[in-house]
Amino acid sequence: MSKTSTSTGQNEKILEGITVLDLSTFVTGGFCSAMLANLGAEVVKVEQPGYGDAIRHSGPPFIHGESPYYWTVNYGKRSLELNLKNERAREALYELAEHADIFIQNYRPGTAERLGVDYETITSYNEEVIYLAISAFGQTGPWAERSGYDLLIQGMSGIMSVTGEEGRQPVKVGLPITDLITAMWAAFGATSALYRRERTGEGEYIDLGMLEATLPWLTKQAGQVFADETPTRMGTKDPVLAPYQTFETADGYLNVCILNEKLWHELCEVIGRTDLPADERFETNAERVAHQDELEAEIEATLGEKTTDEWIEIIADEGGVPAGPVYEVEEALNNPQVDARGAISEIEHPELGTIPVIEHPLKFEHSDSGFEMAPPLLGEHNREVFRDLGYTETEIDEFESRGVFGAQTVTDGDGGGDSE
Repeated sequence: MSKTSTSTGQNEKILEGITVLDLSTFVTGGFCSAMLANLGAEVVKVEQPGYGDAIRHSGPPFIHGESPYYWTVNYGKRSLELNLKNERAREALYELAEHADIFIQNYRPGTAERLGVDYETITSYNEEVIYLAISAFGQTGPWAERSGYDLLIQGMSGIMSVTGEEGRQPVKVGLPITDLITAMWAAFGATSALYRRERTGEGEYIDLGMLEATLPWLTKQAGQVFADETPTRMGTKDPVLAPYQTFETADGYLNVCILNEKLWHELCEVIGRTDLPADERFETNAERVAHQDELEAEIEATLGEKTTDEWIEIIADEGGVPAGPVYEVEEALNNPQVDARGAISEIEHPELGTIPVIEHPLKFEHSDSGFEMAPPLLGEHNREVFRDLGYTETEIDEFESRGVFGAQTVTDGDGGGDSE
């Protein structure tokens, strides 16, 4: 693995000078602010004292008490513990908000108001802030106050209805896909609002619901519904293309992607099945879609004669037909292409030495990108964040004695709040 950061030190990062105050938990806000950090934003992760973001405890597995899942969403940030039910801590948060460009929270609607971190309150300190409110169903509508997480949204968005094998129960995508979809919309919305602010000088309020964030990704299946068809579960088969699916080989699986008649004839040529295009069941894509089971049987009978690696060399490398192996996750993270592109790197962790980093994929010609800091320890930057605001060590000591960071001598209640 290569050393972290695609930065060359020659170019400024695109979001250099942008400050993000992130009060969110788990993935939707966390992956959003990680994307911003990768492009140079300074992200201050505000966490519940003594416990932190719940994703820190999401496991097993754990490595010396830390969740590697937490790492993947929190590279490049600073951690600040704040007890948001402590009046002095809220005052400190408001001072941070005065200097923030983007403010992120993913509380259930109503929670931000109870904690005093709602849009009206934050903008009373900073009119130009980009305020991003992420929730399961958005801030309005009959379901607005429901909590919701990835599994619920996968089910309610239609994703599970088209995922899995025909005739079997719905299956969720193996990734927290709707969390990640929402996070990417969040980052897109925040940077778009920054661009608007450059032109108008005005801040923005962004209301982002996970359910609505997922619906635009239905694309093909939504198109079927618009045409009065009912999408169904098809395993790895495709509703409008064939063959476009996974096939079993002598020792594993490979995917073949045929999008036009030229590729169909080329595939049949390289696998030695020139008889197939002459079969009336397989002459056109429409016919192949209508006879997918028969087509699968014919192709799989041939592909079962060689290993996956042998077929990839024949079909993809020599034949130029789109095909690829089905990798295990470890293989996906460690292969010649990923290595050549520097997609997996390393970074120094304050307690664990070097840890892996999954770099983000944007490679700019005239701007740097890349993570420069490990995912933070809980409260690692409590003092540093306020030093940067100009607080003296004595004043920060007073914060600690008054329970701003949670270890209070004056009891004001525990920090925290609802998420997503």
